[in-house]
Parts: sequence; C-alpha cells; structure tokens
Amino acid sequence: MKKVFETWNSISLVKRIVAGLVIGAILGLAVPSATGIAILGNVFVGALKAIAPLLVFFLVISSLCYSGKSHGGVIKTVIIMYMFSTFLAAVIAVISSFMFPVTLTLAEASSDLSAPQGIAEVLSTLLGNIVANPIDSLVNANYIGVLFWAVLIGIGMRAAGETSKNMLNDVSKALSKVVTWIISFAPFGILGLVFNTVSTNGLSIFTEYGKLLAVLVGSMLFIYFVTNPILVFWCIRKNPYPLIFKCLKKSAITAFFTRSSAANIPINMEACEEMGLDKDTYSVTIPLGATINMDGAAITITVMALATAHTLGIAVDIPSALILSVLATLSACGASGVAGGSLLLIPMACSLFGIPNDVAMQVVGVGFIIGVIQDSVETALNSSSDLLLSASAEFRQWRKEGKEIKF
Repeated sequence: MKKVFETWNSISLVKRIVAGLVIGAILGLAVPSATGIAILGNVFVGALKAIAPLLVFFLVISSLCYSGKSHGGVIKTVIIMYMFSTFLAAVIAVISSFMFPVTLTLAEASSDLSAPQGIAEVLSTLLGNIVANPIDSLVNANYIGVLFWAVLIGIGMRAAGETSKNMLNDVSKALSKVVTWIISFAPFGILGLVFNTVSTNGLSIFTEYGKLLAVLVGSMLFIYFVTNPILVFWCIRKNPYPLIFKCLKKSAITAFFTRSSAANIPINMEACEEMGLDKDTYSVTIPLGATINMDGAAITITVMALATAHTLGIAVDIPSALILSVLATLSACGASGVAGGSLLLIPMACSLFGIPNDVAMQVVGVGFIIGVIQDSVETALNSSSDLLLSASAEFRQWRKEGKEIKF
C-alpha cells in the first residue's frame, strides 16, 4: 500500500487532474446513470468548504502580526507598486467581465436569491457581515467577517510575544498542510464534478469553461503586456519591453510549471543578482512579493465572483464593482503559499453580493476543473511580476542617482 501511495505522489498533480477530468468526462457519457460517482465531487467540495474559513482566518492573522517593519525608500516603492498593480488587475478583471459576461452551469443555482438593489444595499450587507460575531462568521463561512476580525486580531497580536506569534504561524502552516492534503485528492473530486456536469449537460459544458478561461487568461496577459509596462516605464523612463521579456524568460516559464510563487523565489533572487540589484533590497522584496503581489489571484477572485453574479442574475453596478476590486486586492494577499489559494477566496467575494456559500463553493469546484491552465498562468504572472516590479523600483532609484540602467 505504501508503494502505491509513493507511486501516486510521484505523478505531478497537473497530470493527475487532467486524468481525472478525462475519466470523469468519459464516465459521464458512458454511464450517466451511475450517480454514485458524483459523491466524489461532493466530498471534495465539502472538505474545501470546511477548511476554507479557518485557513483564511489564521493566514491573515499570522501575516499581519509579523508585518509593520520599514526597510527603506526602494522597498516602500516596491510595496506601493505591488498593491497598486494588484488593485489595477482587479479593475481590469471587472472591465473584462462586463465586456465579456460569462455564466456558469451550477447544480444548485438558488432561485430564492434576491439581487442587491444598488450600492446602498451592498454596503448595508457588507457592514452587517463585518461586525458579525467572529465565531458565527467562521461557522457560517461569512468571509467578510472572518477577514475583518482576522485583520483586527492580527494587528493586535503585533504586541504579543514571539512564542504566541510562532504558535499562530505554526497553526497557519498546519492548516495549509491540511489544504495540501485535500488538494492531493483533487483528481478524484474533479472526476466526480466533471462526471456530474457531463452526465447532466453533455460535452457542451466545456465551451462554457473555455469562455471563462479566455476572460481569465486574457485579463492576465493584458496586465503583463499592457499595464505592467506602463508601471515599468514610469520607473525607468525607457522602453520597458526588454525588461518585460527578460523577466518573462527568467521567471514566468519556471513559475508556469511549478505553479508556486514560493518555489520560484530562489529563481527570482538569482535573476536579481544577475541584474546587479542590491541584495539587501531584493532579499526582502522578492519574498514579500510572493505574499502580497497577487495580480493573478485578484483577477481570478474578481472574474469568478462576477461570473457567479451573472449566473444568478444579480446586477452589479460600478460602485459595487469598485468595492469588489478593493476586496479582491486585500484578500488576494492571503492567497499566497496555498495550493488553489485564490479559488478558496472566491466565496469571500461572492458574499459581498449575498451569494450563499453552497453556491460559491460550486464555483470553486469549477475553478479546480480549469485550474490546470488558470493556476499555471496566474502563478507565472504573480511570480514574474515580483521580479519585474522589484527590479523596476531599484532602477528608478538608479535613474535618480544618475547611474546607468542595464538589464
């Protein structure tokens, strides 16, 4: 049995997910009456629903209780660029979703939902969810409340001793490990989800997934090749594309296949060394970027939340969309280091529009089906942007000091 598990784990998760997707589609066409297979998908989504609120809660607390230190002007510039770039990504995702609206086929698209009547109702729901009891927020998967109390507790814990902070860090690592275990069974869950979808709707469902992927990937490519160059030009005042393509070659390709910003940190730091950047600076900004520079995650959270709203017939006005962009920016910072982290934060964004957790978690399941491509492109954007913006900020300082910029 041990050998079986070792053989299973030796196969990459991407290959296992693709196998589960193909087998699920074949079974959905061949034996659509074998409804018991769908239980695999229900169990997988149920496990994610159970762990996600705790994961968000402790990740945010652990992150904030250690933050707050200043490291100088260049690093401050990098942090501002990280956050602005992530917010800009969320805004681009909103525009893309409005221009190319996507609807999803959900098993439990609730018919008793009432759409929010404009920004006033959205704000009322938001404020009500924010001040909800923190225990109730965890139990009922009220992610807005979870995030609010986690932020307050995380800031408050800055005054705690190192032992308490280390304990919180250990809890967040343990929960991340549990999520990793759950994700390792994603092929079986996706098999069940795809079986249920195909047996009910046929292969035409993959056209729907293709449209969703086009919006997601298109938005990510727009960020990297249009908006990021504008930020780079602001820093270096010269053609940004040589640096864009250098970072693409050095960082994005490996990140695409490893699907981990954290695993790509050494590669980014090596690229910084090759460009002659200050080690005292990039040794802070590169790991920090793997935590808070989450353009791809913000896009995923925003597009998936708006696709859910479109599916349920919920009209989203411009002010509500801006609130969603801010929420996606802040919550994306908690997506780092967790397999499928951005997908697990979709329910938080959906709760802004009063969408129940049961419906939102189905969208998370859809995210795992398309995740073979979505997560790879997302990680490539996130990690290569860490390198790009870190280098750009330091080159900006070089330009002010009259140094020659070479890359």
